[in-house]
Amino acid sequence: MTRLVLTGANLLDGTNAAVADRTVVVEGERIVAVRSERPDPQDGDVLVDLAGRTLMPGMFTCHFHATYHELGSKPNTPYGNEYPPSYQALIAARNLRTALELGYTGVVGAGGSNDVEGGVKRAIEDGLIPGPRFWASSRELSTTGHSNDGVPWHWGMGASGAVRLCDGAESFRLGVREEIKRGADVIKLFVTGGHGTTAPKDRIEMSRAELAAAIEAAHQRGVLIRAHLVNKPAIMMALELGIDIVDHCDEMDDEVIAALVETGAFVVPSLHFPKHFLGFMGSGLGFAADAIRADLNHMYAMIPKAQAAGVRFVLGDDYGAIGFPHGMYGAELRLYTEHAGVTPLDVLRWATRNGAELARRGDDLGRVEPGRLADLLILDGDPTTDIGVLADRPPRAVLKGGELVAGAWPGR
Repeated sequence: MTRLVLTGANLLDGTNAAVADRTVVVEGERIVAVRSERPDPQDGDVLVDLAGRTLMPGMFTCHFHATYHELGSKPNTPYGNEYPPSYQALIAARNLRTALELGYTGVVGAGGSNDVEGGVKRAIEDGLIPGPRFWASSRELSTTGHSNDGVPWHWGMGASGAVRLCDGAESFRLGVREEIKRGADVIKLFVTGGHGTTAPKDRIEMSRAELAAAIEAAHQRGVLIRAHLVNKPAIMMALELGIDIVDHCDEMDDEVIAALVETGAFVVPSLHFPKHFLGFMGSGLGFAADAIRADLNHMYAMIPKAQAAGVRFVLGDDYGAIGFPHGMYGAELRLYTEHAGVTPLDVLRWATRNGAELARRGDDLGRVEPGRLADLLILDGDPTTDIGVLADRPPRAVLKGGELVAGAWPGR
């Protein structure tokens, strides 16, 4: 088997600080050696001298709406039905390819329209289209009249394209099971208002019995389950019932931090969109700028405290919303390092090691170690000393399973 030999690497392995002048050997789709010395050459070796460039694991973005494009810009169109499903599949394919080209070799869905994500995932896996490793999401499940149930009652539509309405515990069990049958690897629930919705953040939109049934049904089928969770009572209830991923977590405090550490649930703060929206639109679309600013400042203060306690954070946000296009991912890295006091090395751990663990692939992704899949990035510079190396431009090269899928080899 032809070997790929990457020499002269400034190695970021996904956990530790960078180590200079390392060699990484790849056979097929896996890393077979990480060493300080170069191996004896073999016939057919492909040798690439990185000349001090950084080599790191591919990143994960763990709150991704593949089908979204300028969501909210067409107020008279039901949420998630802005385009036909076939067109949404093409939007999803484009957005996923964008993520891959920008270094996100793993993408975890957080709500998609019209059940198209499962089909797009299969197209990637079958080699029909390029894309990252993709964990497809369900539609958003919640109750009649919840924050995103905006279809006028007199239209006679049961739900919009991005929403599945369930009422009662058994309805949620059925909803979860059907979404899994349609290809969902991740179930998305909408449990509260707040954070990007005009509904009050203290509103809880699912009962305890409904939430318990949904979580149980997802875990019985072995899939992840996540929820839009903003207020503390709902966060604590979801953690007690076994939620895997807390989206937003705006009312994080010491008690919430302790519960997150105890349960091991992941948190996606997704602060980039509210910060961007604040500058882009202020109090537009019914949102209060002062409230957004207060929520941001609270989370900026809580994230370093939570991380020190052992809370597992990951990257991801509501890309595809109005004025917030896919491809703006790099500014998210800057936000956490420049406003929330997270070191560049720590935010890279969020993006690599933590993302792989969230996706339940911590044994073969997220680190540069022998035996792991060779999902790798080559960068012109060291992002632990200058996050702009990743935040401001694409990687020099992106490898997925040992294959060059974006960019170009250095010097070639």
